[in-house]
Amino acid sequence: MKLLLLLLVQIFPALAQPTPKDVEKVMQRDFHARGQAGMERVVQDGIQRVCTETHDRPPAELAKRLEADQMKTVAFPQGSLIGDWKRGERIAQNGRGMQWTDAPGAPTGGSCYNCHQLSPKEISFGTIGPSLAGFGAKRGSGPDVQRYVYGKIYNAKAYSLCSQMPRLGYSGTLTEQQIKDLVGLLLDPASP
Repeated sequence: MKLLLLLLVQIFPALAQPTPKDVEKVMQRDFHARGQAGMERVVQDGIQRVCTETHDRPPAELAKRLEADQMKTVAFPQGSLIGDWKRGERIAQNGRGMQWTDAPGAPTGGSCYNCHQLSPKEISFGTIGPSLAGFGAKRGSGPDVQRYVYGKIYNAKAYSLCSQMPRLGYSGTLTEQQIKDLVGLLLDPASP
């Protein structure tokens, strides 16, 4: 069977799985910098490369060490980490920002509903991430939970190295206040 697969790949190279280098070459060739969308967006950083090269299964010891390094990047503000849940809902619903047509520095959204269910009333949401409906009711809203939620939004890779969740604070996509508002959406008892 292996011999047959090798023969097929030689005859039909398109059947072969592309290597990370192949993908990078295509991205470099086909992506063009425009506006604020520069070529740095197609270059993987070290964490992304480790996850790509290990198919999201890095050795446990390496993952633990790299997660600890990522945790050092999380800038936790002083005081309560719970912001205005109503603003948090607007941020979660908003998928705009950092596109080439947007003005640099314009407010961005979190696009949270693209991957998560947050409100039981929302009929359209993604399922890549877990449902976060009732998150605070299930886990409480104490300082440890606030810190976890803020940190996870800021840099998810500090908690799970190959998480598919974007590093919204680390990348500068969301501000400190926007992250606090999302924490409010998840943890404020008044939030649906």
